[in-house]
Amino acid sequence: MKGDIFQAIADPTRRAILVLIAAQSMTPNALAEHFDTTRQAVSKHIKVLADCELLKQNKVGREIHYCFNPDKMKEFDHWLTQFKKYWEDRFSQLDQVLLNLNSN
Repeated sequence: MKGDIFQAIADPTRRAILVLIAAQSMTPNALAEHFDTTRQAVSKHIKVLADCELLKQNKVGREIHYCFNPDKMKEFDHWLTQFKKYWEDRFSQLDQVLLNLNSN
């Protein structure tokens, strides 16, 4: 069962993991070095991100490297686009109202 992407990115640690992994693939141990928490806690965060397909795993020898899945983020971005357009339109309307008020 796929995880909820919104729940996954709601956590600041998971967002930080995504930023790190977007730059380069990493093992859980390498990721854990960036956080003031246990490797097990980081592994739980990785599992949540992998469950919602934001991360892919590649086995290299005996190690598992996690890498960012841009395709899943594109799905999320596509969903967000509808709201971006709405808010851009609203801000444009507000700009016009403010211009009209200032010209009076």
